[in-house]
Amino acid sequence: MPWYKKLHWQIILGLVLGLIYGIVAAASGWGRFTDDWIAPFGDIFINLLKLIAVPLILASLITGVASLSDLKKLSRIGGKTIAIYIATTVVALIIGLVVVNLMQPGAHVPEDMKQKLEETYGSDAAGRARMAEAAKERGPLQPIVDMVPSNLFDSASDNRNMLQVVFFAIFAGVALLMVPAEKARPLVRFFESLNELVIKMVEIIMLMAPIGVFALMADTITSIAGDNLAQIGELLAALGYYCIAVVLGLILHMGITYSSLIKFFTPLSLKRFYSSISPAQLVAFSTSSSGATLPVTMEVAEKNLGVSEEVSSFALPLGATINMDGTALYQAVAAVFIAQTLGMGLDLGAQITIILTAVLASIGTAAVPSAGIIMLVIILESVGVPSSGIALILGVDRILDMMRTVTNVTGDLAVSTVVAASERQLHVPPPGEGLDLAPLELEKALG
Repeated sequence: MPWYKKLHWQIILGLVLGLIYGIVAAASGWGRFTDDWIAPFGDIFINLLKLIAVPLILASLITGVASLSDLKKLSRIGGKTIAIYIATTVVALIIGLVVVNLMQPGAHVPEDMKQKLEETYGSDAAGRARMAEAAKERGPLQPIVDMVPSNLFDSASDNRNMLQVVFFAIFAGVALLMVPAEKARPLVRFFESLNELVIKMVEIIMLMAPIGVFALMADTITSIAGDNLAQIGELLAALGYYCIAVVLGLILHMGITYSSLIKFFTPLSLKRFYSSISPAQLVAFSTSSSGATLPVTMEVAEKNLGVSEEVSSFALPLGATINMDGTALYQAVAAVFIAQTLGMGLDLGAQITIILTAVLASIGTAAVPSAGIIMLVIILESVGVPSSGIALILGVDRILDMMRTVTNVTGDLAVSTVVAASERQLHVPPPGEGLDLAPLELEKALG
């Protein structure tokens, strides 16, 4: 197959062209035109992915859990998955703290730029602080209460409540395991058919991926820069060292933690793993949402990596809601950076507090763009750093959000692959087969 017909290359082309267009649009004052005529295609792409996220989780988790032979197998797979997710989050936080303490990015922000950033983003920071204050007043068991829905239809109507949908799906799957097989079979077949329908819808939606990615990238650039391209230059000049620290931490985490998991606990080569997951990484980068990327993540896991549906249908929806390694690492770097910028030192005890708070916060962070910034406010307050300090980093948050979402999705895929390999449910397809074939087959079928 020619390289230009492969999905991931088409998405990369969309990203590059979107970046170029965004720069030209910002320099030429085309911000309004981009908002009216370009950005809507990106919104449509994200909405289509979000549209099928809830039915995908319901169908895949219920059929996945119901297909297990017994509850022991479910607890074994679930225990492995959650334990690895939490362990990788702790490692991510440690890497982030090491990087930010060694690089000291807070010492490189000029005083006049600090004041300008606080003036520009102060109102946004105040709004996020109020939302975080409401979250902080909740009781210690409130996250568990929030996980249990009182109305499935209310939960399914808002992607921020994805953990409630996951809870219901697992609960329903367990109940089906306890129902006599002949009575459970009709309902299981219904969800199996629904799962096949959603998978086919994913393949159709991915035909639009290059256009959607182009629009999202163009909109991101023009939203940050407005009609003044110099604004991006000023932001990056002031916060460039901070951005480098976050990106370096994310690269180290993927290169060390995830690569070690794949190398030592699966039969896959690193080259095969990373080349196989590139479609999901590119969609994650453009959407900044683990939840919106979930349909593509599951397709990649099953078709490109060979993870069984039994494992992927459990590990990946769970990962999209509780595994936020990239977000946790970013929160650690951002908290220390803000403290450094404000001239406040954080001792070892404070940084251990950051680790503990961020692990809990990452589990409850919604899988939607910029949700981590609200949890960051709680982390700042826990170590005595003024929450208004987030005004210093809001200008570049969207850029970093794209990168940490890639890390989150990569972590979901790495952990699901490791769990599948440990359960002997990893069946790697031959080279050349995988997600990239689906759009071409659809084009032929539709054309």
